[in-house]
Amino acid sequence: MTSYHPFSRRAFLGLALAALALIPSAPAVALSLSSEQEQAINGVSDYLNSFQTMQGEFTQISPKGNLSRGVFYISKPGKMRFEYAPPNPFLIVSDGKWLTVKNVKKEKGDQFPLSQTPLRLVLSNKVDILKDTKILDFQEQDGILSVTLEDKKNTLGSGQLTLVFDQTRQALQQWVVIDGKGRRTTVTLENAVAGVDADPQLFVVKINRKTKD
Repeated sequence: MTSYHPFSRRAFLGLALAALALIPSAPAVALSLSSEQEQAINGVSDYLNSFQTMQGEFTQISPKGNLSRGVFYISKPGKMRFEYAPPNPFLIVSDGKWLTVKNVKKEKGDQFPLSQTPLRLVLSNKVDILKDTKILDFQEQDGILSVTLEDKKNTLGSGQLTLVFDQTRQALQQWVVIDGKGRRTTVTLENAVAGVDADPQLFVVKINRKTKD
């Protein structure tokens, strides 16, 4: 049976943009969590594990305040596509191994190993936030949970992620990426529908540039 999950447009795209900002940041100190806080965070992991496929629309606010819109497709494990609406020329695609950021007007772009980007945390078949990340901040009020996290190995070089999760509606409301220079990108997903299969060709992309190691 197809299930529906309201999402926030700026979430997964912020992850993709974080992959572009491979700027080393100093490891932060993990927060000491109570059992109740761990349970709440596990609820976010459970939500991310509740779907295999999803598609919908997104809006992004860049560090300079510029707004872009588009559509997205997710197919676990590891596959994702974000299409920006004109005049934004970029396309972001993960084929399960490589994350490609392409300028469709110039037919050029860059590729990064998916395993070295924050997207691996949400595109895997099994998401475990407590296991895979350091929790740096935890705020919970009126059914809204805000969690700031960093990769435990700190190999992403992309700073920190903040998840804002509506515990009543069981929906991710917002995802904020802060890179190693403190630049903030906010992504929200809307009209997201889970359980809809996407054309496999959506996750295939070619660029006129050698793959980066």
